[in-house]
This record gives sequence, C-alpha cells and structure tokens, in this order.
Amino acid sequence: MKKVSLSGSPRGNVGKKDAKRLRREGKVPCVVYGGSEQTFFHLDEVAVKKVVYTPDVFQYEISIEGKKPITAIIQDLQFHPVTDRVVHIDFLELIEGKEAKIEIPIKMVGLSPGVRGGGRLARQYRKITAKGLPEKFPDAIEVDISDMEIGDKKRVADISADGLKFLVPQTDVIVAVKTSRAAMAEASAIEEGEGAEGAEEGAAAPAEGGEAVAPAEG
Repeated sequence: MKKVSLSGSPRGNVGKKDAKRLRREGKVPCVVYGGSEQTFFHLDEVAVKKVVYTPDVFQYEISIEGKKPITAIIQDLQFHPVTDRVVHIDFLELIEGKEAKIEIPIKMVGLSPGVRGGGRLARQYRKITAKGLPEKFPDAIEVDISDMEIGDKKRVADISADGLKFLVPQTDVIVAVKTSRAAMAEASAIEEGEGAEGAEEGAAAPAEGGEAVAPAEG
C-alpha cells in the first residue's frame, strides 16, 4: 500500500473550544490510537485535503514533534454537515504482527462484453472492508469483468486477496452488468409495434369459413 508522510503538531489542550480554534486557523484536530497510548495532534487542512478527497487509501507516516514517527491508517473521518470540510480524523496506529481493519478500494479490470453490447455496469461497492496484517494491505482489490455478459454478477465470494478476510456478506453483489434504459425502451417499443401490427392484421382478415363483407354503397 502507498505511504504518505504527514507532519503534525501536538495539541496543548483537548476540548471543543480548542478544536474550534484550530479549525478557524485552518487546522484539523486529530487523534491516533491503537498503540501504547493515545496521541492528540492537529494537521494542516491543506495537507489533509490532498489525501482525503481521493478514491485511494494510504498508510500514513505521521511525524509529531517530540514523538517517534507513527505508521497509521484513517479509521474515521468527520465532515461538517454543510460545508463538507473535514473537522476531525481518527487514525489507527499499525502494529507489526497485529491485524487491523481497513477499507480497500475496488478496481475494475478489463472490458465487459455485456457493456460493449449495450449493457450498463452497476457497481455496488467502491470500497470493501477487510481485516488482515498491515503488510498484506494492497492498493486495491482487482475485479476482472472481462467475462461479464448482460445479467452477470460478481459477488464477494468471487474475489479474494492474499492474507485478507472480507468483513461483508459473501453473497453481496460487487458489480453487475444490467440492461441499459435505452435498450429496455427500444425493446419495449419493438414489442408494442409488433403487437399493434398483429392486431391490425387480425382485424382485416375474414373469419375462418366466412367471406369478407363488402362495404355498403352510398
């Protein structure tokens, strides 16, 4: 998994007032736990934006004044309900030989013949929760869709990653190839047209064993 370096500063005070002050100054309050102790610190909001607003997932090497560098992953993010700014980050310290839970991106590989034939790719998962040793964390879980026709599905049971256990139901659908709305509308129009044509032909044909009735004169 890709690693990113972050430089933080320790928080002198912990509380709502201090957190609000930090946010006004363009800082993001943070905490890292999972090791021998909790560490409260803050990061520059500009640096946070570069690693949060992305589909990628990283391991972070966090340098905090007065402490040894900490290797961690993001465990929880809190956003402002209106502005969508990051207002708090929980980091989980990674310990060698100790399993951790993480959300890993899912990457589609190949070109589906069903999509080329007019189908639509419907993704149910963009990230999947897994558990394993940090050294086993990949950048992404690849799902091969090159054999998927319209109507096909790939479930959690169909994918795997060395050393990882997925923490979602095995029957959950990861991705499916569905009939597109345009194709469904076209098929419906054809069926309606054929039905109307058949009705017209039936009305014009005389009953079996009978004669066609000529229209009345005048």
